[in-house]
Amino acid sequence: MPLIAELKEFTLKKILVIHGPNLHLLGQREKDIYGETTLAEINKQLQDLAKKRGIQLDILQSNHEGDIVDAIGKAKTNQFKAILINPAAYTHTSVAIRDAILAVNLPTVEVHLSNIYAREDFRHNSLIAPVCQGQISGFGVHSYILGLEAAISLINSRS
Repeated sequence: MPLIAELKEFTLKKILVIHGPNLHLLGQREKDIYGETTLAEINKQLQDLAKKRGIQLDILQSNHEGDIVDAIGKAKTNQFKAILINPAAYTHTSVAIRDAILAVNLPTVEVHLSNIYAREDFRHNSLIAPVCQGQISGFGVHSYILGLEAAISLINSRS
């Protein structure tokens, strides 16, 4: 394969990582549920894994539903091949994020640090999961690592 074709193929393997509301407070909030790892530490682990796998990550954290919807809506235009999302509280409430994921039709993996099914009843329903290829929850920081591995696998199986 010519070098230019290889470079083009490499630059096309991009994953959009989205962290929803309040995740910027990781390491400070409810440590018994979310642990002591900060969002910056999670992002570093994701970037390290992505680099080993030849994947480029763009990472967004937002407390604003519209920002998340906009980022998802631009994902194909920005040449992302998959989305890794922790919608946080929007998991249970956001039809807008659900519809955006459905509209862009990109492989999407939903992740959660805690096991949402072992928590309060209102957290047991994810509006996002039905439009994703899968959901990983309850493994702490490792949920993100497993989710990224799954997203990479989805990209590679489509190549």
